[in-house]
Amino acid sequence: MDVTTISPVSSLERTEANSPPPDTAAARPATGFSSDFETFLKMLTTQLRNQDPLNPIESSDFAVQLATFSTVEQQVRTNDLLTDLGARIGAQGLSQVSGWIGMEALASGPVAFSGQPISLIATVEDQADAAEIVATDARGIVVNRQPIPARSGEVFWAGLDSAGVPLAQGDYTLSVHSLAQEETLARHSASFYRQIAEAQFEAGETVLILENGERIAPAQVLGLRPAPQ
Repeated sequence: MDVTTISPVSSLERTEANSPPPDTAAARPATGFSSDFETFLKMLTTQLRNQDPLNPIESSDFAVQLATFSTVEQQVRTNDLLTDLGARIGAQGLSQVSGWIGMEALASGPVAFSGQPISLIATVEDQADAAEIVATDARGIVVNRQPIPARSGEVFWAGLDSAGVPLAQGDYTLSVHSLAQEETLARHSASFYRQIAEAQFEAGETVLILENGERIAPAQVLGLRPAPQ
């Protein structure tokens, strides 16, 4: 009696011969969940092509693999949707602050000193009998103490050292110290008005670019006013 033998190699050759041409999109590099998705597809396809026809994969195991395939696919789609949603939210935030361009924003934080006096808004406690602006450099070292009137309002920080020489150009953190009988009552960050020149969307966040090149977040803006004509 003749026995017909099924060759796994011949089956594989027929499968490859009838396979559709490779998808060029699969050649594109993938990252994150997309990379896991493509890897799973390759593993599953290789397993199906090279299984022993005389001992095929159990249907239950195959069902588990298909369920895993579906889960990975859904995760990839969810990740893409979240990315798109984040971009849409960021674009909405950018459109909300677009009307601020050209206005002056009141903000706090480091100031860029270029050798010229800087206009600041000082907050001084009512109980204070004296006040001063304390400037620290990027290393956190106090480089200047300038007395100011013991009242809240606009002041000018000259940016001079103890010898009256202008400090080096750079970023300085300014705080207003309220004093009573030479004791510090409170410390407040000095605020300043700067014209908003541009708004950008960077790394998922909206950023305001001021006229002097400083970059601040919209949350740092304490107030707005029209720029002087």
